Amino acid sequence: MEMKLHTFFSSVLILLLCFCRPASAQICRSYNGFATNQVFAACVDHPVLNTFLHWTYNPSNTTLRMAFRRPSTSPNQWISWAINPQGLAMFGSQALIAYRNSSALPHVYTSSVDPPGPTLQQSTLRFAVPDLSATYVNNELTIFATIRLPSNMKTINQVWQVGPMIGGSPSSHSLAEENRASRSKLDLLTGSSTAAEDTVLKKRNIHGVLNAVSWGTLMPIGAIFARYLRAFKGADPAWFYLHVACQSSAYAVGVAGWATGIKLGRDSTAVQYDTHRNIGITLFVFGTLQVFALLLRPKKDHKYRIYWNAYHHSVGYSVIVLSIINVFKGLDILRPDEKWKRAYTGIIIFLGAVAVVLEVITWIIGIKRKRTSSDDKFRNNNNGQNGV
Repeated sequence: MEMKLHTFFSSVLILLLCFCRPASAQICRSYNGFATNQVFAACVDHPVLNTFLHWTYNPSNTTLRMAFRRPSTSPNQWISWAINPQGLAMFGSQALIAYRNSSALPHVYTSSVDPPGPTLQQSTLRFAVPDLSATYVNNELTIFATIRLPSNMKTINQVWQVGPMIGGSPSSHSLAEENRASRSKLDLLTGSSTAAEDTVLKKRNIHGVLNAVSWGTLMPIGAIFARYLRAFKGADPAWFYLHVACQSSAYAVGVAGWATGIKLGRDSTAVQYDTHRNIGITLFVFGTLQVFALLLRPKKDHKYRIYWNAYHHSVGYSVIVLSIINVFKGLDILRPDEKWKRAYTGIIIFLGAVAVVLEVITWIIGIKRKRTSSDDKFRNNNNGQNGV
């Protein structure tokens, strides 16, 4: 009797577990609802945004035949599936986008998602797409496509997304956690899908941190040391060594940041940030000139010292201004959490406030010294007397 009860309860428990499984778990394997009656060799359930990918890959001609579908898609939503040859990121992705148009018919097109912003405008992809269509049945929007991939591309970086329609056109998607997580590596031969680390994004973050610390922070601090500490007699020659140490460190770290940027640019043939890159190259050239100028610095009483000072100050302040501008351009490209942009903005505001306060203090010190020097020169009212 006890064995029968145990078997009965075990059966009930297993049955309940089957009913309690998420509705989307492995649903793609049993799906046969394509309006076009197409059949695919493999499929994968995406972990976020309730989307599914079905595909058949033909290694002989490197052709990918696929279907990307999303149940419960409202008429005012768009869906997108993309391949990014550069990494698990939005920029650089070669996207297929679909939505219902004003005639309530599915509309599908291709878009290369390039900077400065994901406008999702229609454009040609880096891959040939000989077949492209879409269906909208029972609130399920599906994109069908045939894509000709490069011969060496057996694993793809897939990015998928869902967003709202505004004014009859696809608008920016949400930045919620599930939208940020909608990417993975997909092995077309084995069908394995992994949310692999985005190495391109990691390199970009390293590039951003190195340059924000060096050109964008240490350089202004070194300039503050040189301009304001020298006004205090007790800080001489400490201000000079602080200035040299700060600027040398900034240049060394900045060169590393510049090198990572050059490497990213070479690896990213489809996406180029011309303004950011050109400013970075200019900063490297100016910074290198400053280093060599330090080796050629004339003595204080040399007749060319005034020209050297003019050159050194003008190039130095140009580097600082361009550095800050380029850091903000880099933040616009990386699009990190808003807290990072606010943090760097706070640093610049703080350094600016320190510079203003020290500017006032040095002016006061300078005026007092001039008055003291004048009083010493004309002490005891001897002006005009005894040849004075």
